[in-house]
Amino acid sequence: MGDPVASEKILLEVRKLEVVYHKASMAIQGVSLKVPERSIVAILGVNGAGKTTTLRAISGFLGSDNAEIKDGSILFEGRKLNGKLPHEIAREGVILVPERQKIFETLTVKENLLAGAGRIKGNIKETLDRVYFYFPVLQKKSNEVAGYLSGGERQMLAIGSALLCTPRLLMPDEFSLGLAPLIADSLSAVLQSLRDDLGLTILLVEQNAMAALKIADYGYIMENGRVVFEGTPQKLMSHEDVQEFYLGIGEAGSKSYRDVKQYSRTRRWWG
Repeated sequence: MGDPVASEKILLEVRKLEVVYHKASMAIQGVSLKVPERSIVAILGVNGAGKTTTLRAISGFLGSDNAEIKDGSILFEGRKLNGKLPHEIAREGVILVPERQKIFETLTVKENLLAGAGRIKGNIKETLDRVYFYFPVLQKKSNEVAGYLSGGERQMLAIGSALLCTPRLLMPDEFSLGLAPLIADSLSAVLQSLRDDLGLTILLVEQNAMAALKIADYGYIMENGRVVFEGTPQKLMSHEDVQEFYLGIGEAGSKSYRDVKQYSRTRRWWG
C-alpha cells in the first residue's frame, strides 16, 4: 500500500494525540496515524506502549479508565470524534473489540450475538447469517453457553458480535493473544476476508508483530506512548530493530539479558 497519505482515501486520522491518566500521568504523547479506507493497519508494541489506550481514545472509552484526551484530534471521515460518547462513536461505525471481557459468559452464543440487535441496520437474519458464514463454529454452537467456548471461539464471538453493529472501522485489540498459531492464522484470514469482501477498514493492536504484519497493509510501532517507526510490512520487517526486538531474530539472540537491555537504549529508529 505504501505511504497511506499518498493516494488512499483516509477514513480515520489521529493528529498529535495526547492522553493523560489520573490528570497526571502521560500515557500517549503526540501520536499521529492515518488509516486509509479498506485497509488493515496495525499498531505494534509491547505491554504499556500505549496501543490499547490509543484504541480506547478513538472509541470513546477512556472515561472508564479515569483518563482523558488533553490535546490533539481524532477525525473520522473528517468529523471530529473528540468529546463524543462511546455509543455515539459506535453509531458512526467505529467499533472496538476489546481485549478483555469480550463476551457474556452466562448467555448462549446466539444471545451474545443478538445482544446488540437494536443497533443492527437492515435485516437481522441476513446480518446474523453473514456472521455464521465467516464463523461457522458459532452457528454450530449457537445454543451453547458462551462461557464454555475455547479461547479462539470466544475471540470469534467477540468479532462476530462487533460485526452485528455494522462497523465501518473495526478495531480488534490483541486478537491473537493466548491463541495457538493455527487459530491465530485462521482469524487473520477472516480479517482479510472482511476487508476484501465487505470493504471493512481494520485498525488492529498486536504484541505479536509477525501475526499482524502478515495481514497488515501498513504498521506503526509504539514505545512509551509514542510512535517511533512506521511503514509497510516490508519496511518494518527489514528494519534491524523490528527484527531484533519484535520478531526475535538478529543480534539479541547472541547477547546476554544485560547486553540486550543496554542495547535497547540505543535503538536505531531514527537511523
